Amino acid sequence: MNQEKFGAFLIQRRTQKGLTQEALGRKLSVTKEIISRWERGQGIPNISLFEPLSKALQVSVSELISGTIIENKNISSNLRRSKFYVCTLCGNVIHATGEAVISCCGISLSPLEAKEPDEEHKITLTPVEDEHFITIDYKMTKSHYISFIAFVSGDRLRLVKLYPEGNPETRISIRGGGSLYIYCNNHGLIRMKV
Repeated sequence: MNQEKFGAFLIQRRTQKGLTQEALGRKLSVTKEIISRWERGQGIPNISLFEPLSKALQVSVSELISGTIIENKNISSNLRRSKFYVCTLCGNVIHATGEAVISCCGISLSPLEAKEPDEEHKITLTPVEDEHFITIDYKMTKSHYISFIAFVSGDRLRLVKLYPEGNPETRISIRGGGSLYIYCNNHGLIRMKV
């Protein structure tokens, strides 16, 4: 952690929140002299103070440590900038429409980076009535499986959760262009343009 960057970030957030060094110190049960030392880049808080400090400054612990505010600039309804996050501990699937600070089960999650389909994850789309029947030529087991299938267009997200030892298939209404995503618990996120 860069102490000078942390100190500059602390000054910026403290003043934005209208807090004096003394007021912030009271919230953390430390003296204003300690706050002053941190702001001058001459030290950092004890790890036990990061969570209360992040709450006082209304930032995440990740933002506090990095010294950078994460802003979601996706103010329009364009879902094509979607990010998927999957917790490696509980398997929770989280969707965000842009940049976000996400954590689950006490760990910070990074957005998944999508890869192109490969021979092991061959995706087939078959038109059926007003939907598409999506199948993945893949043998699902309890330890190696497709967790979800999702279709993302400019204004819609359709996500179907799959379970181990089930069939990696579903029907989804696909209108217009977009991206079809599948998530393999061992190989990560795979995207196919539709």
